This record gives sequence, C-alpha cells and structure tokens, in this order.
Amino acid sequence: MNVRRKARETALQVLYRMDVAADASSEYYGSEMEGLAEGTEARLYCERLIKGVVDHRAEIDSAIEAHSDNWTVERMAVVDRNILRVAVYELKYSDVPYKAVIDEAVELAKKFGSAESGAFINGIVDNARKAIEREEPARPKRV
Repeated sequence: MNVRRKARETALQVLYRMDVAADASSEYYGSEMEGLAEGTEARLYCERLIKGVVDHRAEIDSAIEAHSDNWTVERMAVVDRNILRVAVYELKYSDVPYKAVIDEAVELAKKFGSAESGAFINGIVDNARKAIEREEPARPKRV
C-alpha cells in the first residue's frame, strides 16, 4: 500500500471516531495512528489531513453540501461524509492531482462504505473539483 493511501485510510478512521464522538480533540488519534511511525511521511501526511479537515470543516462541509443534491452533510453516512471531507480538503489545500484525489476517495468508499458509496463520492467530489477550478487559479501539478 502506498504511503498516501495508508495516510488517507488512517485519517479517515480518526476522523470517523472524532465525528461519532462529536469531539475534535487529538485524543481520538489513538490506536489508529499506531500503524504509522512517528516522523514518517505517512504519519505526517495523515496528521496534515486530520488537522486540515478539522480546521476547515465548516468550509469543507459547505462545499460538500453545495455539490450534493438534496443531501446535508449530517444526513450522509459517517464514513461517506468523512471520505468527502478528506477529498475536498485535498482538492482545495494540496497539490495532489484531482484525478488521484477522486480515485483515492472512490477506493476508500469501496473499502469502507456501502455498495452505493463509490458512485455517490465520485459525483460529489467531481462536482466540487469543477467548482474549485472555476474559483481558484490553476495550481501547479504534483509530479
């Protein structure tokens, strides 16, 4: 498993726990983070994702709702909304190419979500990507 995929999976698990507990404190990093050694690229990227989603949650949730017909974030499955949060965070605040963001989000949905999660996630993330591209100047692509 590549480094960023492991970081995304771990971030998803931590964000899920925080969401269910309705608490964004770092105590929820817990056992999920044990598989990522301190100071490694995977650990640092995972921490960046978690902190980024927590810090920008209102903006991210607003973007998700703007691109999900007839769905509020609260009505979405906990797994789905946290996959979406990670993906929208990466679209807005990282140099990861949008195709990679969408592919990774769909893979997380297939692994952790329901049978319908992949298509649901794909549609919302792609719509959010199009809107973000219209709003922001082009970012340099990651090599």
